[in-house]
Amino acid sequence: MVIQYKCPGCGADMVFNSQTGRLHCDNCGHSEEIENYKTEDFREFEEHFHSSTFEGDEVNQYQCNNCGAILLTDKDTTATTCSFCGSPVILGDRLSGALAPSKVIPFTISKSEAEAAFKKWCHHGLLMPKNFKQADRIKSLTGMYVPFWLYDLQGQGEAFAHCTRIHTHDEGDYIVTKTSHFNVYRKVDLRYNNVPADASEKMPDDLMDKLEPFDYRNLKKFNTPYLAGFISEKYNYTDRQMFPRVQQRATQYIEDYISGSIQGYSTKNILNREYHTKQINAEYALLPVWMVYYDYDNSEYTFAMNGQTGKIAGKPPLSAGKAAGGAIGITLLLFIICRVVTVIMGGPLLW
Repeated sequence: MVIQYKCPGCGADMVFNSQTGRLHCDNCGHSEEIENYKTEDFREFEEHFHSSTFEGDEVNQYQCNNCGAILLTDKDTTATTCSFCGSPVILGDRLSGALAPSKVIPFTISKSEAEAAFKKWCHHGLLMPKNFKQADRIKSLTGMYVPFWLYDLQGQGEAFAHCTRIHTHDEGDYIVTKTSHFNVYRKVDLRYNNVPADASEKMPDDLMDKLEPFDYRNLKKFNTPYLAGFISEKYNYTDRQMFPRVQQRATQYIEDYISGSIQGYSTKNILNREYHTKQINAEYALLPVWMVYYDYDNSEYTFAMNGQTGKIAGKPPLSAGKAAGGAIGITLLLFIICRVVTVIMGGPLLW
């Protein structure tokens, strides 16, 4: 069930173009609208192509329609390229039934734009080593559709807080402080849409979280041509398995909302709280991520870039000399501030 899109003009492979949002032939320049393609009837593909499964269902064997080579893929791969002829291939049987995505955000940043943005990001890293900032050791730059669950949630919260208002005024030679105490109650009923959680066991959750937010106004109904020319994987965890993690995020959202609604007080302290989150719906979606692998000082560093917004996440190496210099600079700045404050307050100069 190998899907490959051929140019009607010259017969070459067509790939998704992130700039135009269309299928594009790099050979003759022909392009076509994605909307013109209907989601493939996988039963029709089964009549023309075959796949066999190795023992343990760890790897499936597919055959490239271009060169006839055998494609050995990881069990989670849904789109890749032929290692022999470089042709983009989509594995249709891994995108059908329960594995069929509902939504997709297409790439809007091209490979050249992603590389330029990463180099610019490196250049502005104040504490990065000088050689790293040159960004000339990019080992690979891979466009990947990462599986996510997008949740619609109903959140309910009830909280009791103790708050104070503090006023001070002068009475002769004295400064009088008056503290008023208040019992504050909040009860909220909230709705959250498209709360994301990556469902790939290969992708670190903290790295994917830092790529947010995605612009869900560009969320489209899934269609296989969006994957042409990119890597894609299927989910490893169901929406039910991922829900506890999303529930923790929703709890924090409720807490932040209630805390933000308590205004006009000098202090606030939430004493008792009770939060509940219910899953209304969950959609399986593929979101665009550029994975950057970078060699430096005999080590490989991994960075991720939001393929829609260009936001970069990852931990670069730090220059020991620059970090030490920064610490010294902060210490000196604090020293100067303390000295100025002492002079303003009329205190003795002890140093």
